[in-house]
Amino acid sequence: MRAFISLDLEGLPHVVSPEHLSVKKALYGEARKIATEVVKITAMTLHELGFEEVVVADSHGPMVNIIPEEMPGFVKLVRGFPRPLSMVAGGKGSDVAIFLGYHARSGVGRATFEHTYSGSTIDWITVNGRAVSETLLNAYLLGEWGVPVILVAGDRALLESDVRDALPETVGVPLKESFSRYSAISPSMDAIKDLLRKGTKEAVKRWKEGAIKPLSVEKPVKVGMRFLNSGFADAAELCPLVRRIDGKTVEFEANSVEEAYKMIELLIFAATGVRAIFG
Repeated sequence: MRAFISLDLEGLPHVVSPEHLSVKKALYGEARKIATEVVKITAMTLHELGFEEVVVADSHGPMVNIIPEEMPGFVKLVRGFPRPLSMVAGGKGSDVAIFLGYHARSGVGRATFEHTYSGSTIDWITVNGRAVSETLLNAYLLGEWGVPVILVAGDRALLESDVRDALPETVGVPLKESFSRYSAISPSMDAIKDLLRKGTKEAVKRWKEGAIKPLSVEKPVKVGMRFLNSGFADAAELCPLVRRIDGKTVEFEANSVEEAYKMIELLIFAATGVRAIFG
């Protein structure tokens, strides 16, 4: 069996400051250590449960957060950015998927670093009229490939919104409880490891019993994107498949989630280019 893990940083325990999130910031080394420990304990538990191979997509920022030499021999590590299909690169063909360190979608209150894919360019993203988090969008794509998301570990605010509403059978492991965008309470790392061991075992058990299925979405896929300023929407509108709705909002249709995901990536890259030029 093969398992896939997608790692983000904002939903990890004890990660509360912008200083945790960027390569050149003072607390980045601390966040890297936490990320590596969380991935390692989950991967080792999966291996104990019979998964011969674990593919880990390092999926925050420049996507080089995990310390490679700490990974067990059965782990394959996807690193680097930009890359096709971003946070789920390497997930196709897996039996199950697990999300670690995930955060709430843009607009959720009392949620550490809440955003959706690009906090510097995107206000919100909808799929078929539903506001989505990175968790939900990634689960839709994995579901299209026949891969169920069996466990999501991250901010309790995420577990009590998108996970509860759209993935009710998926095991949720709270790694922190946010007080605000920049503050949270987290268990000790020993307690976190215990929670992840127990959560992973329960998730695999539920999957083997047939309780957790791949998430599906109606086709064609209708995507809405609201940017943080109209200049980003100006760039998005240059694509002939994109319709302008108002000053900051565009929409488009895609034949599949994978096609929609790639278009979302492209429009975010365009917005990031505009931001780089004009600040």
